[in-house]
Amino acid sequence: MLTAAQRELIKATVPLLETGGETLTRHFYQLMFSEYPAVKALFNQAHQASGDQPRALANGVLMYARHIDRLEALGPLVGQIVNKHVSLQILPEHYPIVGTCLLRAIREVLGEAIATDAVIDAWAIAYGQLADLLINAEESAYAANATAPGGWRGARAFRLVRKIVESEEIVSLYLTPADGGALLEFQPGQYIGLRLVLDGQEQRRNYSLSALSNGREYRISVKREAGGKVSNYLHDQFQPGDLLDVFPPAGNFVLRPSNKPLALISAGVGITPALSMLEAARDSGRPIHFIHCARHAGVHAFNDWLQEQAAQHPHLRHYVCYSEPRPGDQADGEGLLTQQRLAEWLPQERDIDAYFLGPKPFMAQVKRHLQALGVPENQSHYEFFGPASALDD
Repeated sequence: MLTAAQRELIKATVPLLETGGETLTRHFYQLMFSEYPAVKALFNQAHQASGDQPRALANGVLMYARHIDRLEALGPLVGQIVNKHVSLQILPEHYPIVGTCLLRAIREVLGEAIATDAVIDAWAIAYGQLADLLINAEESAYAANATAPGGWRGARAFRLVRKIVESEEIVSLYLTPADGGALLEFQPGQYIGLRLVLDGQEQRRNYSLSALSNGREYRISVKREAGGKVSNYLHDQFQPGDLLDVFPPAGNFVLRPSNKPLALISAGVGITPALSMLEAARDSGRPIHFIHCARHAGVHAFNDWLQEQAAQHPHLRHYVCYSEPRPGDQADGEGLLTQQRLAEWLPQERDIDAYFLGPKPFMAQVKRHLQALGVPENQSHYEFFGPASALDD
């Protein structure tokens, strides 16, 4: 338990974390991957190379230090971390590794003059407090998944039964349990974790479930990423009949019960969780405004299906915006999704539920637009593809 003096020591490091947090977390990952290479499989190395993972961790450490007196003020950040951990099967034995490397990084980056023994001791207790919180929450999720109908704990082998090309960049994979057993239901917007071994190295990834839970199969829709080991394997080599390991569904970016008009706003492969949300809300009768942005029609997945849904359901309005349209492409708008365009496509009444997902710059822009247009902040929901981080204004 942290003493009052130790909490003050933690808070005193906040200015240093504000200016040098990313330097610290980059050093942390270098230490951990060099001394504990087995944990590399738990981290997407593309996010390491881009700096997204160190930035996200730096933000998380900073938020934790700022709110060390009132951890409830962390809000949804803890839930996001827990769900990502559950989808990748982070286990209690991983936490001492992280703690050891984090404390070393604090000492080596900040220096002994600042990171004194008293500061390190305070951070050790603070980290242990956070680890216990996360471990307990994750175990509750693991136990709930294991005891639910069709549920399981850890990895379960799934077989690819169908593979459908959705666009020039996206392919849908339909997966069923290899044991032929029942299948755990999931909430619209959730994702699953995959475990594969490619070229002798274990890889773990999260992918959104892109179709409504049906008790028979899971569908994920994967974008090919340039240089992406897993996405390129799933596109080019993974064939019907092949097996991979799947971790149970997780995620708190889910469609919440409501009768308010619904806006689903996506860009690129961010369309995937919005599809299951649309299916879940489609027959409720509530007004639905589905707004999707893509570069051009060639990379626009599920457009035909969405047009069919709009034709069959008068309360569903479907809008398309292409930033780089090709000759002959048909869209409702061209260029970026401006505030004016969004205002025209949203319901006149701003008391709506809005869910948006896409590249981080797109989400930051949509968040600003929704705020300016008067959509209540607590009715504006978003999720990150990769590491959870701050969506800066």
